[in-house]
This record gives sequence, C-alpha cells and structure tokens, in this order.
Amino acid sequence: MTATKKRLKIVAAISLLLLLLVYLYRMASFCPSGKAVLSVPGGEEVQAKWPPTESPLQRSLQMAYEEQSSLIREQKAELQRTREHLARLEEQVRSLQTSTPRKYPKVKYLNYKNRKRILITGGAGFVGSHLVDDLMVQGHEVIVVDNFFTGRKRNVEHWLGHENFELIHHDIVNPLFIEIDEIYHLASPASPPHYMYNPVKTIKTNTMGTINVLGLAKRVMAKVLIASTSEVYGDPTVHPQPETYWGHVNPIGPRACYDEGKRVSETLSYAYAKQEKVQVRVARIFNTYGPRMHMNDGRVVSNFILQALRNETITVYGNGKQTRSFQYVSDLVDGMIALMASNYTQPVNLGNPVEQTIGEFAEIIKQLVGGPSVIKQSKAMEDDPQRRKPDITRARQLLHWEPKVPLETGLQRTISYFRNELARSDRFQESSNKYFDTHTP
Repeated sequence: MTATKKRLKIVAAISLLLLLLVYLYRMASFCPSGKAVLSVPGGEEVQAKWPPTESPLQRSLQMAYEEQSSLIREQKAELQRTREHLARLEEQVRSLQTSTPRKYPKVKYLNYKNRKRILITGGAGFVGSHLVDDLMVQGHEVIVVDNFFTGRKRNVEHWLGHENFELIHHDIVNPLFIEIDEIYHLASPASPPHYMYNPVKTIKTNTMGTINVLGLAKRVMAKVLIASTSEVYGDPTVHPQPETYWGHVNPIGPRACYDEGKRVSETLSYAYAKQEKVQVRVARIFNTYGPRMHMNDGRVVSNFILQALRNETITVYGNGKQTRSFQYVSDLVDGMIALMASNYTQPVNLGNPVEQTIGEFAEIIKQLVGGPSVIKQSKAMEDDPQRRKPDITRARQLLHWEPKVPLETGLQRTISYFRNELARSDRFQESSNKYFDTHTP
C-alpha cells in the first residue's frame, strides 16, 4: 500500500513537471522578444531571458525590437529631463518677475475720503486710455472694462499690476456688478469703418450697454458721464452747433447705427435721471485726435497721416470743402473730468471751435510729414456731414474749459506716434517672416 502511494506521487510529480515544461515551451514560442514575463512576490513583473531561437528571421526581429525599445527608453528619459529643466526655468522667471519691482508713472496719494473708485467702460481705447492716465495720476482707483473690439491692452499696459488699477475683459452689453463711485461710459466703436462693421452690435452697445451702465449707477448711487458725440447733430443745418440744436439725422442711413444709437443713449440717460434720480452728465464729443488712435480706424487724421508716412496718395473724399474742427485728446480729457466734477446736467459740447476744411487739413498733414505724397479727390461718402463746428459757450461759462493745444503741436505728437507704430509693425513683420521662412518644411 505504501509502495503504491509512492508510485502515485512520483507519477503526479512527473505529470506536473511535463505540464510545466509544455507551458514554458509555449510561452517561449509566442513571446516575440524571446523573453518570458514572470511574476514575483510584490506584484512586480520581471523579464526572464530565454536562449535565442535558431531561426535567423526571429533572431533579427528580436534584435530590432530590443534596439527600438532601448531607443524609446532613452527618448523618454531625455523628455523627462527637458520637462524638469523647463519647470526650473519657469520658476526662475516667476521669481525674477516677483522680485523685480515695476516702474509706474508717479501717482498722487489720496486718503480714503478723497479717493474714488472710478469705472471706465471702453477704457482700453483711444480716449479711454488717456482718461485712465489722468485719473490714475490724480490718485483714484480706476477699473477698466473693455471687450477689446477696438481697444488694445497695450494702451494701458503701463498700469498693469498697480494697486490702484484693475482691467476687466467684459462686454458691457452684458450686466456688470461692481461697487464704484463714478462711471465714464465710453464703450462704443466711434469710427465709421468700425461701427459700420457690425451695426447691430453698435446699436446694442449704445442702448443695452447704456441701460446696464445706468442700472449699475442707480444700484450703487454713482454719478455717470455718457460720452455722446457730435454725430447726434447729423448733417447740421445750424452752424455752429449749439447744444439746443436737435440735429438733422438720416435714421436709416449707413451711419444711423451710431448716430441714432448715441441719441437713444442720451434719451435713456435723462429718463433714468428723471425717473430714478441718477446723476448724469452728457458730453457731446467732436473730432478728436492724438497718440493711441487706431491706425486703421478710417478717420481723417489717421488716414492722412498714414498715407503721407507711406508716401501714398492722400485721399480726400468729396470736394475737400467740407469742414471739421479737431481737438487734441488731452484737451478732451480735461473737459470730461471738469464736466464730471460740475453740477451741470444738460449736454455740453466738447470740441475745438477752430474750423478747417478737409482740403486745408490734408495740406497741413502733407507739409508736417513731408515726402512726395500728392492729394487726390475721390467719391464722397454717403451721409458725410458738410460742416461741423461746436458752439462751446456752455463749456466756457460753466466749466471754464476750452482747447489749449495748438493744432500743429498736437499733429506733430500724433505723427511721431504713428511713425513709431509703423516702425514697430515693420520690425515684427520682418521678424515673423524670418522665423517662418527658416521653419517652413
């Protein structure tokens, strides 16, 4: 009986051994690398090398697989080292940025009783950015809201990071909830190509946007200044235009989205003032020029200066006898701040009463820039006003304000700005071309 049990055990052991040998043989046959994967205690897997096969094809495949595996491991290790190096460099850059103090323009100190929180919609635009500069220097806290349709972050980048400055990317067509003391509502495209590009959006900005601003002013009991425009007078039949003139506007023309939008904006302002007791100020702004104008805004000043700087033909639309009056941007900002500080609630013209024909203005630009440009007349624009000159009696008497910067002085500063912008644009274009030329496959 004992001998039988021993024989059974021997047979069982031999059977298990044969099964194990068959299993290992099959594993070795189906493993393309000639290696078997074995489990060891701890859940880890290790590779056990098997004797290489006698087949030359399998041997070559095995060697190629091992070479590729080794190359992939090396590339992964190099990638990991590169990532770690980049992380260290980013940390060093952040450390330098936080340890290097930025230099800001000098700002007056105001205590909490005199310091105001001022919201400027469209504050990254041409006029808005200059208003930001003045209010910041005076020591107030300034919050800029802009959707950057025509505004640019570069116009206010010198204030980024300052404790009194905040920039919010927001479209004022949507409601805004914020605590402020005063609002300058400048949000709206103001040049014909920009406001004609999306007329429905222009109307929304000047209606829904104004409703949101006035609603905010009502909620926080803030004073609000609405930046209206001389376009509310349309193609005037009264000259010069006083604030009592109701205007002569085509309600369905190509400029109507802006003209009528601003007229509705004024109507909304006085409705809120009467019904909700909101403190409103309305500035009717005439043609303004200066640094930070959008280079391609299609206005007279930017068009003439760019064409002269590029030695192109200076294009005068119409016969050149239509008139405009141009004020420098710093004069406008002074007028807006004075109007906000006043107790006067009716509309006030802010513009230069010195009138110029478009033909004369083109000659002035040509002389200041120099170069071989010639002046050429072209087809007149539809609904283009023939005469534009403000009556600034109210501003003189109530605000003690009138333009101070001479036309030639302001134009020289504007030409210098445009010349620098063109040079900067050319440098970026050249750098971009070099990069893509060298990296094109």
